[in-house]
Amino acid sequence: MNILFIMYDQLRFDYLSCAGHPHLHTPNFDRVAEMGVRFTNAYVQSPICGSSRMSYYTGRYPSSHGAQWNNFPLRVGEQTMGDHLRRLGMDCWLIGKTHMHADVEGMERLGLDADSVIGARQAECGFDVWIRDDGLWAQGPAGFYDEKRSPYNEYLKAKGYATDNPWADHANAGVGEGNTIASGWMFENADKPAHIHEADSETAWLTTKTIEFMDQAQGPWCAHVSYIKPHWPYIVPAPYHDMFGSDHVPAPHRHEMELEDPHPVFNGYMNNRVGTAFQCEEVRQKVIPAYMGLIKQCDDHLGRILDHLDETGAIDDTMIVLTSDHGDYLGDHWMGEKSLFHEQSAKVPMIVYDPRTCSDATRGTTCDALVESLDLVATFVEAAGGEVPTHILEGRSLLPWLRGETPDWREFLISEFDYSASTVGGEIMQDLGLRSRDCRLFMVFDGRWKMMHAEGGFRPMLFDLETDPDEFVDLAKTDMHDDEIARLYGYLAQWGRRMSQRVTKSDADIEEMRGKAGLKGVLPFLYDGSEVPAPLIMHYVGEAPELPEK
Repeated sequence: MNILFIMYDQLRFDYLSCAGHPHLHTPNFDRVAEMGVRFTNAYVQSPICGSSRMSYYTGRYPSSHGAQWNNFPLRVGEQTMGDHLRRLGMDCWLIGKTHMHADVEGMERLGLDADSVIGARQAECGFDVWIRDDGLWAQGPAGFYDEKRSPYNEYLKAKGYATDNPWADHANAGVGEGNTIASGWMFENADKPAHIHEADSETAWLTTKTIEFMDQAQGPWCAHVSYIKPHWPYIVPAPYHDMFGSDHVPAPHRHEMELEDPHPVFNGYMNNRVGTAFQCEEVRQKVIPAYMGLIKQCDDHLGRILDHLDETGAIDDTMIVLTSDHGDYLGDHWMGEKSLFHEQSAKVPMIVYDPRTCSDATRGTTCDALVESLDLVATFVEAAGGEVPTHILEGRSLLPWLRGETPDWREFLISEFDYSASTVGGEIMQDLGLRSRDCRLFMVFDGRWKMMHAEGGFRPMLFDLETDPDEFVDLAKTDMHDDEIARLYGYLAQWGRRMSQRVTKSDADIEEMRGKAGLKGVLPFLYDGSEVPAPLIMHYVGEAPELPEK
């Protein structure tokens, strides 16, 4: 069986028709949901691109793998899904974005050549690369944000888009008055069509690359197809730019009570630049229709992939996973982007199709089990026929749920957010005297109660999603729910005591080691030797040897 692991960047869990969106029709996402299982309580391990992805790729929490912010390198030696799957005879390929920065210092220390197979995989999250493009070719006075070559830009230049950076000038810009560039970086331009043929846009291009990969691939393989959209810049080519309008923009999901005595970190994110921008209704009216257009385009190109799988017959032996690295506030809770742990940010779509007959009973169903993004690596290992290495992987295989079983499952889930490198982190450190290592947040969620803990001596935040599904009422502002807070802190402490770094020896390895030292003559703490079987002391008994002459 092959695995097609598709990730969309910044796709909210509720912006799909199968998840109940009232205006956005996504028949191809729905098509996969009808073929498989849609997990309705799936959460990322960090609501920031790079850290979230590293948890998807390693099957480990951010505090285990260490890459807690964008561009934080994943340390050399950290095992990824590619390492686990190759042991089982499955290739593991990248098509698109990872947001991975190589641990260059670590590779140099160990003498790993980036041009070698091992070095290249270490530098690419364990993937072999079919095509990598992180899709953020921003350019400023200090140069490009991403210093690598952009295959997508090279493609556009070859197609006749004759500028130094067609990603910025065409794919993510419209045309303004007087034939000027109307950059997608400016929200006021979000309602303009991107100045590019739709067939040459990022989503279309990466879909074509995916089909090219599948046409030549020899199985078994895992392909991580990682789209940059619907991540900002919020601008989309025709005909998607005007498919949605003001009638499709929901009222912002926020309440004045959130502004009353807010948690200091929450307050920082409400009042940063993106938060205040999305508090402006004109911004929401421009951005949300474009965001919806980007998702509709993603759905149409997902249809191309599904049709190709159908036409080639590969649909019968290809597992398909659809998910996202985090959501997008879009003005809800007075915020934009992602950052904290409200549903709009930390909850993601998760749809899994297993083509095997063992999953027939669950097709077209939903599952409300508490799912973490790091569960996917364990799922892939089991799907590839392997035994999940639980001393390394911190997630759990989802296959029992796909088979209609009810496994012994987690009581709570965890998400982490190290915001020390963010602008908000810098402001809070300056205003409140926090150290950078204290700029860390943790979410504990048991399916009803959601708590956010903030290091640095702050009070927590607490929401009861049963009585307050909107997450407007922060119950930690009073002491009326101290028992629930204490219980959730108990969960956090339990998680904090997990065995997360003993990755070189499994439980089975350790059990196998017990007592073996005695077979090699290491026998401390004996009185006369009668305490152990005679063979163990055979080299230590008998006639004493003579001393040599002085």
